[in-house]
Amino acid sequence: MHRIVPAIMSGGAGARLWPLSTEAKPKQFLRLSGSRTMFAETIGRVRGDTGALSFAPPIVLSNAAHAELVESEFAADGAAPAAIVLEPMPRNTAAVSAIAAALAQEIEPEALVLLLPADHLVTRPAAFHAAIERAAPIARERIVTFGIAPDRPATGYGYIRCGEALADGVFAIDSFREKPDTACARRYLDDGGYFWNAGIFLFNPHVLMQEFAPASDIRDAASAALKNAERRGARIRLNAEDFARVRAESLDIAVMEKTKRAAVAPCDIGWADIGSWDEIWRLSAQDENGNVRLGESVVLDGSNNLLRGEGVAIYAAGVHDLIVVATPEAVIVLPRDRAQDVKALRERAQQDRK
Repeated sequence: MHRIVPAIMSGGAGARLWPLSTEAKPKQFLRLSGSRTMFAETIGRVRGDTGALSFAPPIVLSNAAHAELVESEFAADGAAPAAIVLEPMPRNTAAVSAIAAALAQEIEPEALVLLLPADHLVTRPAAFHAAIERAAPIARERIVTFGIAPDRPATGYGYIRCGEALADGVFAIDSFREKPDTACARRYLDDGGYFWNAGIFLFNPHVLMQEFAPASDIRDAASAALKNAERRGARIRLNAEDFARVRAESLDIAVMEKTKRAAVAPCDIGWADIGSWDEIWRLSAQDENGNVRLGESVVLDGSNNLLRGEGVAIYAAGVHDLIVVATPEAVIVLPRDRAQDVKALRERAQQDRK
């Protein structure tokens, strides 16, 4: 049996799903793909015993402003976390992983840590558990990330190229590739051996802390913030002065691209990073004209649109390939192929309101 401590990253702002996703209530706390929030789906995925896996109560790493939202998610689910780590400011995934590793060593020093985002979609949880089970023996000595077989030349994800086989279904990592342009992504798809970087990691916390050597300043400052944290019940409020000294960097750049102990477990788990309205259009049930209508919305003589009305009704006619989202706060209208511009619209709205 492999004992696993889930460490759920819930600090994201979900800026590309504005205006539904806001700073006060970002996307992980919204019902985007079903009847449950993304956060609830995530904690349900890493609970109890399944096969050769035994999941411990999770550690949650969250924006301090969302403490009550996190607690309400667990209360609604009838579950309890091992800890809710409250970050006074965002410092990216390297700091989060170091804190998760240090805290897991306190809670269950012999367990592996599964570091995963709170806002990803996994429609095949049994396949996800099988991939974790397959990767667990290798994760005793290596840091394993999970690679998703690409089904299209996506430019919004980083890619991983597989190296030599380490075990059945687990490989050394030949290289990491930054988000490519469309031509490069198409070449990766045609060549094979490339996988999307899902940002999910399985590791021995002792090994991860060792492999932080090239970024020891991040590890040490994050560890100090945890050591000097204020602890009340499950809440662990990181020391703001120590955490402010942490250099903001991703785990990929700080550790994974430098270590010789990285591995990848390719898997088909029905994964999606719901990071844009276009992605929601792609994943949602469409009518005979390719329209996705969510909430209060009607479209006549239109095709391939996503319309979501939240407290505001949308009526559209003769439009095609658009994203239209309306809330009492704001209304956005843009072509689906410019879905990434939602973040810029949000920033402009924030400037206009100052």
